[in-house]
This record gives sequence, C-alpha cells and structure tokens, in this order.
Amino acid sequence: MSKEHTMTKAEIIDRVYDEVGGLSKKEAAELVESFFDIMKEELAQGRLVKLSGYGNFIVRDKERRMGLNPRTKQPHPIKARRVVRFKYSQILKSILNPPEKANSKQE
Repeated sequence: MSKEHTMTKAEIIDRVYDEVGGLSKKEAAELVESFFDIMKEELAQGRLVKLSGYGNFIVRDKERRMGLNPRTKQPHPIKARRVVRFKYSQILKSILNPPEKANSKQE
C-alpha cells in the first residue's frame, strides 16, 4: 500500500483561502484557527461537538485500569483520562464506503 498523505492545518488554511474567496491569507488562517479553538474549548468542557453531515466528537472518561508493559509483561497502572472519540455520520460513511454498483451483466 502506498504512503498516504496527511493534510496539515497549513494545507487546510490554503484550501479555505482558495475555495472561499474574498479572504486574505491571514483572514483564512484566523478563521481556521478560530474554528479549531472553539472545538478545543467545547471538548475541554466535556461537550459534544456535532458537525451536521460530518460526525460527532464525543469526550469520554476512561477509568484507571491495569495494563501490561509489552516489553516486561509486568502489570502497569494506566491513569484515568479523558479521550475524544469521533463517530462519523451516515452521510460521511456513505462517502467513505460508496455502495457497490450492481453489474448489469452477470458473467
């Protein structure tokens, strides 16, 4: 499998600048930064971030638990923590996994 491209925040800013129009590069950067800052603030407060047609970012609390050190196989405590889970919408799911088209001719 070929190496996949990772889109960076700078590339998102460039795409917003190119596609929205009427914004300076600085304004596009401020817009993208504001968007991510708002998301971070909401998630830090434990709130759901719902983007219609895209999906939901959900904050989940994980309890303290025991794990194993993979090298030594010794028990190792894992601290309680908060994690963000992303659950994609049915719209995004259908874009990522388009239905297969039925062949008109069966061989």
